[in-house]
Amino acid sequence: MSNRELSWLSFNERVLQEAQDSSVPLIQRLRFLGIFSNNQDEFIKVRLADIVRASKSKDKETAKFSGNYTATELLTAVNQRMSEIREAFSQTYTEILSEMEKQNIRIINELQLNKQQETFCRNYFSSVISPEIVPLILQKSRGMPFLSDENIYLAVKMVIKKKHRYAILQIPVNSSCPRFVVFPSTTSGNEIIFSDDIIRLCLNEIFFMFNYKEITAHTFQLVRDSDFLFADGISENIEENIELGLYRRLHGQTVKLIYDGEMPADLLNLLVTKLNLTENENLFPGGRYHRMRDLMQFPKIRKDLEYVNPEPLRQQDTTPLSGMMKVINTKDILLNYPYHTFNHFIDFLKEAAIDPKVNSIYITLYRAAEKSKVINALINAAKNGKKVVAVIEIFARFDEKQNVEYAELLQKEGVTVIHGVKGKKVHGKLALVRRKNKGYAYVGTGNFNESTARVYSDFGLFTSNPQVVADAASVFDFLQNINTCFHCKQLIVSPFDMRKRFEEEIKHEIQTAQNGEKAFIYAKFNNLTDQSMIKLLYQASCAGVEIRLIVRSACCLQPQIPGQSDNIKAISIIDQYLEHSRMIIFHHSGNENVYIMSADFMSRNLNRRIETGILVTDKQIKQTLKDIFDIQWKDNVKARNLSSLYENRYVEQTEKPLRSQSELYKYFLEL
Repeated sequence: MSNRELSWLSFNERVLQEAQDSSVPLIQRLRFLGIFSNNQDEFIKVRLADIVRASKSKDKETAKFSGNYTATELLTAVNQRMSEIREAFSQTYTEILSEMEKQNIRIINELQLNKQQETFCRNYFSSVISPEIVPLILQKSRGMPFLSDENIYLAVKMVIKKKHRYAILQIPVNSSCPRFVVFPSTTSGNEIIFSDDIIRLCLNEIFFMFNYKEITAHTFQLVRDSDFLFADGISENIEENIELGLYRRLHGQTVKLIYDGEMPADLLNLLVTKLNLTENENLFPGGRYHRMRDLMQFPKIRKDLEYVNPEPLRQQDTTPLSGMMKVINTKDILLNYPYHTFNHFIDFLKEAAIDPKVNSIYITLYRAAEKSKVINALINAAKNGKKVVAVIEIFARFDEKQNVEYAELLQKEGVTVIHGVKGKKVHGKLALVRRKNKGYAYVGTGNFNESTARVYSDFGLFTSNPQVVADAASVFDFLQNINTCFHCKQLIVSPFDMRKRFEEEIKHEIQTAQNGEKAFIYAKFNNLTDQSMIKLLYQASCAGVEIRLIVRSACCLQPQIPGQSDNIKAISIIDQYLEHSRMIIFHHSGNENVYIMSADFMSRNLNRRIETGILVTDKQIKQTLKDIFDIQWKDNVKARNLSSLYENRYVEQTEKPLRSQSELYKYFLEL
């Protein structure tokens, strides 16, 4: 069994491969570097912080991580892997910049400006950046001012005769002050500059009063432990607890100091001392620029160098202005985002909000869009006299603040807000609309978020099946009244029966294979890390069950190991869209039980979260899901073979090229 953290780093290398792929549009390659950097930042804040914490504990040599690593061993292995990846990132970035220059697109710094550009930058600094600059002078007798790991900084060194003076500047990055500034267009092409370098150019305007002989500035960034801690009994008020938790995250222990490798030694030593960093493993030398996740917002300067997302399709059974409920009355509807438009779900909520016969709406919310149409539709329904209940998971990592704001807004507008379940995150994607003598349920694999639905691949199933509606009602009764006992017949819910159901399904395949009959398991996950389920899949392989796995991120199961997983093959697809949907297809003696769900085979999903899934009964939808899996399994352009541990080799192309995401759009277009 492989290690989860190393497997996840291997996944992020697959993201980096997209930036290295010359067939990917050039600016999109730059954006993949931004996605890679964002992923890496979160890994350091969360996973690496866990390892560092464990490595400093009393039982650091006995505590085991997956793959049978001690904390100390794993920390060494992870740091080495991250160092290798960092070098690959730097090389890729340099190569992309070179390719951009061939397209007459240049990223220039403050030393490469002509007079006209320098004038532009100084004017831009005065009008846009300067009002947001706050210089912090470092003094030996005073501690380091608080520095957030959400920001990037310039450490400034001034040489004044024989003395040195030091300061820190936060680089402002927001919607009105972007990280990248495009110079007014010229006939020679496009030229862009980091806002960091505009500040470097204008240091004399900030520190002129010090009469320095020389001044230099070097970028650095902190990464803090993002463990979200709460103190039991401090407050019954959920908002106060969130504020406390966010404060603790903001002020968490510094895990890494990432700094410009050319920073003078005395300046680096001062930062290290002021930040109370004592171990070399906390120091992370890098290049001239940090927080490269901002590359995701690189300016859109040429359409021909970007991915063009095709317009999302209408689901084939729907027609404009016909009403979603009317269609769902006649048949179940499967949506596969981003190929289908998320507007179908928005229209469903809008229709429910004004339908006189609708009396109640229930929904679980984990991550919503920044300007959410879903939130607006729920408010509209409440204003129209409907009973609206929203179960909002306040503790969705890194979205806590926005979720608190949405909870307060919804409550203000008359929506009943449930703050999840104590001790368990509500991660299931479930909605229920109650109409006079009728009900409608929606079971999904992804968030109710119209923004991510354009780039995340997810399933959503609409049904008016009375049993599913009754099951959904039972789940919402439980979420409102925790002591309520409930049992579902068609929905599966963790942590109550999801693990048990899938264990029974796998054991059925094992028994069938042992009887000499056909048996298979085809599954698609974001992550596959639960040791118990992995061991059961190994047993199934040894029994002769054919197992095909599509796993986007961390996969601790090792396929194609003689005597253990000979019958297991696994691939990972990284492409234009983020593969986020989950499904499992069991042969089940020819009945082919097909499930979609919000859960991965991870311990947290199966043991500690409220997750929802559904056994699909509609024959046409079952066939569609089987077709989707088959198309993705045949991908030989963007699929990587997971049989070679951490190597990320592309699937061998023995037949004509098939890129599954492009093929799926054609598939739905022709339905």
